[in-house]
Amino acid sequence: MTGDDTGARATSGVRSLERAFELLEHLADAGGRLALTELAETSGLPMPTIYRLMRTLVNRGYVRQEPSKRYALGPRLIHLGETAERLLGSWAQPSLAQLVDEVGETANMAVLEGDEVVYVAQVPSKHSMRMFTEVGRRVNPHCTGVGKALLAQLPDSVAGEIIGRTGLPAHTPHTITDPAALLKQLGTIRRRGYALDDEEQEIGVRCVAVPLTGTPTLAAISISGPQGRLPLNVIDDVVPIMRRTAGRLAESLSA
Repeated sequence: MTGDDTGARATSGVRSLERAFELLEHLADAGGRLALTELAETSGLPMPTIYRLMRTLVNRGYVRQEPSKRYALGPRLIHLGETAERLLGSWAQPSLAQLVDEVGETANMAVLEGDEVVYVAQVPSKHSMRMFTEVGRRVNPHCTGVGKALLAQLPDSVAGEIIGRTGLPAHTPHTITDPAALLKQLGTIRRRGYALDDEEQEIGVRCVAVPLTGTPTLAAISISGPQGRLPLNVIDDVVPIMRRTAGRLAESLSA
């Protein structure tokens, strides 16, 4: 075998790997399931290429084919995702700790997994009365600062589909339960660059959240504390600090 043949095979192998990852990402973006024709439409790849790659992924357990013939993300990805999620949380800890030092309140990081918000990291405030959310906790996105910051990174059509599937259950009298009102607020969040949870998840608690941009997965960070320590007139002071933290963290996660 010549050197040219070896190089061509290596190039072809890298291209196949890139395409396989792209197909997995298309599945994830679509909620985990797509038909072969839908994969062809979203990826732009030829049907034979998609079929060959999907059969390989099915054989490895990263994709499964359902009785309807649609392809779905497979169970083998769960282990990879859980491990990556733990690492993501550990990478975020130093930045969140610095944020706590600067603003004095509990700092959180969360990602959007399917239709749910998953908290992947938290550094608690040094105050004796402080907010606590268990890492790994899953919540609906409509009633939390990080959840709304995550939804605001999506087109309204996609956010609307998530809202339709999860519903908007009221956790407090302040929870937004009208889809149109929530979508309108997401537009405001996009314009001003931060989200608020104003007693929408828990009475007496206010959260401020900002998105991480340019990261491989949708993510957001937040600070949370009692309303008395996070009055609305300090929001303009803490948001620039949070944006700097989000920028540094996004850069480190994308490196």
